[in-house]
Amino acid sequence: MQRLRPTSDRLRETLFNILGPAVEDSLFVDLYAGTGAVGIEAISRGARQVILIESHAKAAKLVRENLAALGIRAGAELIERDALTSLEKIAERRLVADFVFLDPPYADTEEHVRVLEFLDESHLLAARGLVIVEHSCKMELPERLDRLECTRQIEQGDAVLSFYRLAAAA
Repeated sequence: MQRLRPTSDRLRETLFNILGPAVEDSLFVDLYAGTGAVGIEAISRGARQVILIESHAKAAKLVRENLAALGIRAGAELIERDALTSLEKIAERRLVADFVFLDPPYADTEEHVRVLEFLDESHLLAARGLVIVEHSCKMELPERLDRLECTRQIEQGDAVLSFYRLAAAA
């Protein structure tokens, strides 16, 4: 297992200050959940349902322990599979996410792009939904895919949050 690099408290706070009350009653997907901190924060901010996806057994166990320690039994689902397989399963269930947060290992540039391309092609994102990618400030992500476009970037230390929305039909 690669060493966990949890989203910093400061970056997580920045993220949820930006998302604001839109998190309430949302479906929030936390890919590469790690400790589960981002998904747990979404629950604490009133998300209706949070799907945490983590493929590494030790990290998934940590997510379960954190959910249990906080007494979170409803509204959180943990999927122990890789990100793309998990997203395919969510799409098969015809779920539509308001927010998809992805934070793959910084060094795995290809994984960032693979997941963005899948989300671009799928119908998993709500019309006004957001894909938020946490990545290294040294990493260049595409500004635009077929349907998704980067509308905002927030830099904090060596981390960047890139926000993608469905592009308006031209």
